[in-house]
Order: sequence, then structure tokens, then C-alpha cells
Amino acid sequence: MVYDIDMIKSFYSAYKEKMEHVRAVLKRPLTLAEKVLYTHLFDETVLKDYKRGEDYVNFRPDRVAMQDATAQMALLQFMNAGKEQAAVPSTVHCDHLIQAYKGAREDIATATKTNEEVYDFLRDVSSRYGIGFWKPGAGIIHQVVLENYAFPGGMMVGTDSHTPNAGGLGMVAIGVGGADAVDVMTGMEWELKMPKLIGVRLTGELNGWTAPKDVILKLAGILTVKGGTNAIIEYFGPGTESISATGKATICNMGAEVGATTSLFPYDERMAAYLRATGREEVVMLAEAVAADLRPDDEVMAFPENFYDRIIEIDLSELEPYINGPFTPDAATPISEFAEKVLLNGYPRKMEVGLIGSCTNSSYQDISRAASVARQALEKDVAISSPLIVNPGSEQIYATAERDGMITLFQQIGATIMANACGPCIGQWKRHTDDPMRKNSIVTSFNRNFAKRADGNPNTFAFVASPEIVMALTIAGDLCFNPLKDRLVNHDGEKVKLSEPQGDELPSGDELPVHGFTSTSDGYLAPAGSQVEIKVDPHSTRLQLLTPFPAWDGNDLLNMPLLIKTQGKCTTDHISMAGPWLRFRGHLENISDNMLMGAVNAFNGETNCVWNRLTNMYGPVSGTAKMYKSEGISSIVVAEENYGEGSSREHAAMEPRFLNVKVILAKSFARIHETNLKKQGMLAITFKDKADYNRIQEHDLISVIGLQNFAPGRDLEVVVHHEDGTKERFAVQHTYNEQQISWFRAGSALNNNGLKN
Repeated sequence: MVYDIDMIKSFYSAYKEKMEHVRAVLKRPLTLAEKVLYTHLFDETVLKDYKRGEDYVNFRPDRVAMQDATAQMALLQFMNAGKEQAAVPSTVHCDHLIQAYKGAREDIATATKTNEEVYDFLRDVSSRYGIGFWKPGAGIIHQVVLENYAFPGGMMVGTDSHTPNAGGLGMVAIGVGGADAVDVMTGMEWELKMPKLIGVRLTGELNGWTAPKDVILKLAGILTVKGGTNAIIEYFGPGTESISATGKATICNMGAEVGATTSLFPYDERMAAYLRATGREEVVMLAEAVAADLRPDDEVMAFPENFYDRIIEIDLSELEPYINGPFTPDAATPISEFAEKVLLNGYPRKMEVGLIGSCTNSSYQDISRAASVARQALEKDVAISSPLIVNPGSEQIYATAERDGMITLFQQIGATIMANACGPCIGQWKRHTDDPMRKNSIVTSFNRNFAKRADGNPNTFAFVASPEIVMALTIAGDLCFNPLKDRLVNHDGEKVKLSEPQGDELPSGDELPVHGFTSTSDGYLAPAGSQVEIKVDPHSTRLQLLTPFPAWDGNDLLNMPLLIKTQGKCTTDHISMAGPWLRFRGHLENISDNMLMGAVNAFNGETNCVWNRLTNMYGPVSGTAKMYKSEGISSIVVAEENYGEGSSREHAAMEPRFLNVKVILAKSFARIHETNLKKQGMLAITFKDKADYNRIQEHDLISVIGLQNFAPGRDLEVVVHHEDGTKERFAVQHTYNEQQISWFRAGSALNNNGLKN
């Protein structure tokens, strides 16, 4: 079955004509990203050569995908939009709320019972408004999208930062907050700053222990966690054809960790093979008809420096495996240098758990290559030194891997097979240790390794690598082990060396039956229509209907107490933790209790401990904000670089808004979070001179003035009133356009859209 085939047919039938129009207007060669973007303009009559990194552009994406944690708030907002059904094909995927503990069967049963209220709500809202629903256990959102929905040249948004996974099939897929998704689902224009373009030329071919994951691990080290902000990473060159479709998806997926808007690859035979293997031969036929425009123009390939804002060269033949971390995904180290890094920095050398899976690395190819390494441990009689956890990407991946003997193989070496869900990657891991605060090391094939993310322990040193390297280190139990050159001692005292991993993108290799993919159940529920009743218990602790935020009162924001001045990295994990807090994602009031509890207070170096000017005592951030709110007092948050890095979770913007924080003043913002703040009617501003961050003192009262003349490109002014009676003034910048300013004035984008309607 090909989902939404009529929409896909309509897209491809119009694509050639749209491309002719784009070429007629722009009159220049085009990159692939430009082709996809310009053929998805909301209004084709306003087509022009938009300035990258400057112009805001309205788009019309083809579809929307939502995971269960973020879908709650997205659908609560959609219910207030007054629409009878979603304007574009949309889906909900239940993958985030399943806690990894005992194993798939038991964990899904527990999750189904624990989250029954939420799952029923998501199912019923989906059914009522024409949205497809994927049940718990069906798979991780991005793997399910890749297997069923992604198509070359398309454009989608998803309420998860790793939505760019679909770039593995040549799709511009962008992670957004729930309010953005609602815009698309209501049929309204969706706004995005025209991205800059980073071209990554790949030459050579991957070999040996090197995997697609190593491409993005190396690139993360080059770009850093904010080097891709407001940019699309477009891969090109002969090396792209040597990488499988799921390998391409891995690379695109983790592009989120460098802040990229999205990443994508040109259409090729590897994509076609994957589409055929997943039952989408019809999509291949449609794509082949316009294949020349599903890749960059020849002149772009010949002279890329004339068409991309930056060029990065990677020779796949010379690339070696990388291990990134700890505590940040851009701390990139080639495996040949990693042992020295471990010893030099005093990282815990013993590897305590290996974890394979996540939306980034849970494909059939990932599982099969890891399995080929695991098989060697049995064949060569080598002990497994560390526990192993495996999270398959989907029911299809699990069922096929089970049929082909891989699941049994992992179980033979003591692995725990968890649900086809996110699990430890997002903090949904019930880990048992002798000391939950003990210093220890784990290695994962995930994408994020922020402090406390996997298991809540700030002293867990989490490193990121390919599944095959994770498997090798799991066998060795030693971070300093390099499978490319080191040997292991088996039970007979013999020194043995692990061979290079083998595996297939598709279940069709010589060593495996040629039977294609299989699945016991896809877990999909089609929508029933408007007769479905949606129930939300007013006394629920999990779900709460939304009340619109108040509109701006027309005045400057005066004498706001400083709620917190954060120091160092402040990701969405710091602002709104996941893990046990995921259960409150549909209840804004309850989840607001976690606001900024992980952020470090610049004045005392502590977390969740800020000065309260009403009590002259220290207390939790949310409690202090609630007290200010109860007294009608607005507050302000001050932060450093790349504030809001990480997840797309809009709760990190909605919680401060709910607790009457009016302004976030930072050195810089992560893209998705900045948009989320704007959508919720917050004022997101940046220091014009970053040194002004140092002017902010703990007991300050801060004003933002000039809002009556709030306009694009016009600075605002901050006045800081110090406790000693002195005051300082300095200019601050913003990136608001006219439409976004209207959101601020209305109190949120949805309020403003309601006024339009």
C-alpha cells in the first residue's frame, strides 16, 4: 500500500511545470534544495530570487508528522483552530512515551496502561480530524515516515527535530514546533527564513568499519552544534551514490545536531531500490519521470562554489570511524585518537552499557551490520563484557530482523530487545545501577548525548558512534578498544581480531533469504471521521485544554525582575526536561513545574535555584515565576549562545509564556526554539554587543523599551536598573518580520490567525 498516493501523483504531475516556472523567473542553475523550496511556495505569483538568510518566505508543505509527546500540544492547539479536518495528510506516531525497562512486550503493555488517557486522546483527535494514527510499538516516527511516507522532491514538517531523516529519500523535511504544524494542518502559509546552503561534496566510498554515521559525526566536529543554523546541508558528488537510502537518512537525521534547518541527498538508484523494497514501486515510476530535477543542475555540480554558501569536502574512502562526546554531539574524535583522549581526560574507561537504535540508527542495515559483529563474538568464543540494549526502528525492522535470525542472535549474547520506540535516546530509560549518580561511560548509536539525557545521571559520560562500533565496544567493554587494530582474548586464551562488519540495506544479501521486508502488524489506524467524540477530563493530570495567551497591552515591558541568568549550554532539555516529565506534555500547567530546572544559574553555579525578590530567598525557577505571576509581575530570562539547542519541543517556549515570562534575552538562539518563542507571543531578543551579558546582575530590574515602534530591522533598547540605584542602557537586536510582530501583538500566532479568520 502507498499512503496518500493521490497527493503524491498530484505533486509529480505538477512538478515539471512548476520547475519550468521557477527557471523562467530565476534564470540560473539550481541546487536540489532550491528546486524543492521554490516548487513549494505558498503563492507562486510572488516567486523571486529570495535572499538566503534574510528573506522570510511562505511555503506549502505536502504533509505533517507528529510524535506522541509533541502531538498532544499540537492537537490541543489545532482543536482551537475551528477546522473540520487537516488540510494536508498528517500522522501521529506513538513512540516517545514508552519507557525502556524490561523488554518490548512488557514495556509496551505498561505504556499502554500508563498512557491510556493520552493514547485515547491522540487516537480520537486523529480520527476526528482525518489524521493517521500509528499505535505504540509500530515504530519510531522517522523510521515509519521513511518506510511509508517520504518521497523524493517532497516537503514536510514534523514536530520533532529529527524530521530531516526523510532527507534520505530526497525530501526537504523540517523539524518544527506544534504551532507551525498547526499552520500547515489548517492550510495556512508556513513561514521560514530562506535557508543558506551548505554543500557537502562526497567522494570515494565507505569501507571497512566506517559507516554512514561517521559522515555526520565528522561533520558535526567541523560545523559545531550551531554551525548549520538557518542552513540546509545538501550532499552531492559521486560519493552519495555509494551510500544506502537508510544511510543517507542517518546522515540527514543527525544534521539536527549542528542546527541545520534540514539535510538532503539527490535522488539515485539507492533511493529507488529502497522505495521498491518498501512497496512503493509506483513512487519510483513517478520520480523517474522527473529525475533530472530531483538532483542539482549539472552546472551546480561542476562549479559548486558558485551556488553554495559554503563547501565542505569529505573523502569517504579516507574517512575513519568517529566517536563523539561526552556531553555534546560535536566533540568529534576519530577512533585512532579516541583512546588517547579517554586517558588524557580521565573519562571512565570501562564501557558499562552499549545501546543500539534510535531514529538515527535503527534500520535493517544498522541492525544487520551490528549483528555481523555480534555473531563473531559467538564464533570466536569471546565474552561479552557489557550489557547491550537494542531498539529496532519499526515493527517492520523488528519482524524482518527476527525472521532473519538477528533478534535471536542478540538475545544469545545477552541483549535486551526493547520496544520499537525511542526509549533511552530521549531519557525514557529505567536504568538500574548501584549508584544513580556514579561516574560511568556508555556508548550509543543515538544522536544526542547532553548531560543527564539518557538516564538522568549528570555523571554518565555518553558517547555517540555507529551501531557497529557500539557493538565492538560492547564486546570489549573498554572505551580504549579499537576494533580496526586491537585484539580480544577468547575463552581459550587466544588473541582474536574482529573482522569488518557485513550487512545489507535490504534483506537480499547472499547470506540472507531473499524475502524482502516482512511485518506482523503495521499498527496503523485510519481516521473514521467527524462522528468521533473527544473527551478531556477537566480533572486530568495528563491533559488540559488550552486557554489563549493574553494579547500585548501596548506598553513597554518595564521593571521586570531577572528570573534567571543562565550560564553555558542551555538546551531544551535544560528548559523543559524530558524523561519522567513526558507524561505531562498535554498539560501545560503541570509541565510548567519543570521550567528551566536544568539551567545553571550564572550567579551561584546551581540548578533550579534562583533568587526570589518577593521573599529574598532562593527557590526553584518555576516556583519563583509562579509567585511573580500571582502578583501580576512579568519576568525576564537572560542566556548565552544557542539558547534552546536540541529538541523541537515547544513546551520550552510555552512554559515561560504560561508563567508570565515576557522576554528571553540571549547571545543567540537555536532556530526551532526562536521560532517557537515567536509563535507563542514571546519577545526573543539578542544582545547587540554580547559583552552586555556581563552587565546583568542578580538583583536587577530590567526594562525593554521601544515596543510601540517595534519594526523589522529596528533595534530595541534594554534598561537595566541595578540594586545600587544605577542604571545602564544598551541596544538589543531581533529578527522579527511584520507577520511575527503581529503574533507578538496578538499574544500568539494562533491568536493572530484567529483574528484573521
